[in-house]
Amino acid sequence: MLTYTECLEMSNLSQNEVDAIAEHEHTDSIIAMALGHYLCCHHDQNKVRKIIMDDITRAQRKGDTTHEKVLRQVLNHFVETHPSQAAQLAKAS
Repeated sequence: MLTYTECLEMSNLSQNEVDAIAEHEHTDSIIAMALGHYLCCHHDQNKVRKIIMDDITRAQRKGDTTHEKVLRQVLNHFVETHPSQAAQLAKAS
């Protein structure tokens, strides 16, 4: 049986990225990890980016600047660690 940590390492996502997906989807971390991994493996990294951006917007509406700052760091890390996503962003700019 795999541990949570082993699954996280295989997902190519950070714990913070998984947490952001779980927050957005209102689900458990292991399910969010599987969803994020699936989206990244099936060329839908833009969906993961949108999930994190939606979380940022929600934090802004609540006035939770601390959480917003963390989520912005999560988004930056996601873009940096998923190069094809960075290329898509560059093309869109």
